[in-house]
Amino acid sequence: MVASPTKGKAVEGSINMIGLGLSAIGPGIGIGLIFAAFISGVARQPEAQSRLQSIAILGFVLAEALFIITVALAFVLPI
Repeated sequence: MVASPTKGKAVEGSINMIGLGLSAIGPGIGIGLIFAAFISGVARQPEAQSRLQSIAILGFVLAEALFIITVALAFVLPI
């Protein structure tokens, strides 16, 4: 029987990075839904593209801002 090289060793690294990886899922899904709705809206009413585009970009910025805050907190907060 061969012993495992990691047996008895502590896990190194920060648990914050696991949370960071999991928190990337939310904005990814949100951005996908925002642009799916934008494409659907433009397909239904092409004349409303300029108005829908500004709303879609605003939604993208807000969703991405939440992820950027999460990245900052993952590096700042010690756990």
